[in-house]
Amino acid sequence: MQTPSPFLTPDACALVLLDHQAGLAFAVESQARQTLLNNTLSLVKTALAFDLPVIVSTSASKVYSGPLMPSIKALLPDVESLERRNMNAWEDEQVRTAIVNTGRPRLIVSGLLTEACVTFPVLSALADGYEVFVVADTCGGASTTSHELALRRMEQAGARLISWIQLLLELQRDWTRRDTYAQARAIIEENAGGYGIGLRYAASMLTPPAST
Repeated sequence: MQTPSPFLTPDACALVLLDHQAGLAFAVESQARQTLLNNTLSLVKTALAFDLPVIVSTSASKVYSGPLMPSIKALLPDVESLERRNMNAWEDEQVRTAIVNTGRPRLIVSGLLTEACVTFPVLSALADGYEVFVVADTCGGASTTSHELALRRMEQAGARLISWIQLLLELQRDWTRRDTYAQARAIIEENAGGYGIGLRYAASMLTPPAST
C-alpha cells in the first residue's frame, strides 16, 4: 500500500475559515489583532495562489459578530459565507457537506476563537478520519493560556500545528515550479517580515543595471 506523502500538496488540501469576524476578533488576546489579520490574509492569498478550495463559515453575524472581515472578503468575492448557529461547524450540515464535497482529505483550519469554534470542528473532523492542520498563527484565543491549551488539546487528538509561512513553503517546496513561483514569492515579500525583506534585497542585488 502506498504511504501518503508526509508533505502537504495542493491537490490534497482544502482551507476552512471559521468566524473571522470583527466581533470575535475583539475578544482575541493571544496575539496582536492586526498581526492576526495580516497572517490570515497571507493564508488566504496562499490558498488562492495554490488553487485550494476555500470554505468560509460565520456565526451570529446579525446579533454580535458581524460579517466576515472586509479585507478577507475582498480576497474571496465569489465565496459564499455559510452562516450557522452551532459553535461546532462540523455539526452544521451545510458547512460539513461543503467541506466533504471538496473531496480533499487534508483540511487546513483557521479561525476564531481557538477555544471553541476552531477546536470543536477540528476534533470532529479528526474523528471522521480527516487529517487536520491548524494554522496556529491565524487563530486567536481569549487569552494566551487558553489559546495554547486549545492548541495542545487539538494536537493531542491528532491535529498538526503549522504556520501560514510553513504552509506556503510546503506547498511550493521547489522554486523551479514556475506556475506558482511569482505569487508565492510576492506573498513572502509583502508579508513575511525579514524573510521578505531579504528576498527583495536579493532581487535588487542580482538584477543587472539597466544599460545606458
